[in-house]
Amino acid sequence: MRQPIDLETVLAGFTAPWSPRIVAQVNDYDVRLARFAGEHVWHVHHDTDEFFLVLDGIVHIGLREQGGERVVTLPRGSAFVVPRGVFHKPSSEEGAVVLLVEPTGTVTVGDEHDEVPDHIDATTGHLVP
Repeated sequence: MRQPIDLETVLAGFTAPWSPRIVAQVNDYDVRLARFAGEHVWHVHHDTDEFFLVLDGIVHIGLREQGGERVVTLPRGSAFVVPRGVFHKPSSEEGAVVLLVEPTGTVTVGDEHDEVPDHIDATTGHLVP
C-alpha cells in the first residue's frame, strides 16, 4: 500500500455483510473493513485476539466466559478486544461498519464454530484492488 485508502470508497464497492475487505497489512496483521448485519455465528479463535472498532452503527458481541454468557454493546466509536480462546458472536440489528485487526490468514468463523449459514462468508478476507 503506497497510497492512502479512502474507506468510503472501499465501502461503496461492496454491500455484503460478514465479508470483510482487507484494506491494509501491518506486519503480519490484516486491517479489515466489514459490514455487519444480523447475526454471525458463535466461534472461537484459539491462538489470536480479535480487535473491533465500530465506525458506524451499533455492534453487540456475545461472549461465553467462565461465568457464563454476557453481551458487550459497542456504539459508534467504540473499540473492544475479544481475547483468544473466548467463544463470541457478533451481531448488529440495524447494520454496522467495523474495522477489524487480525493476523493475516485468520478465518472469519474461527477455529471452531456453529454451523455457518449462507449469509456468512467463511473467508480470510478479500483484498481491496
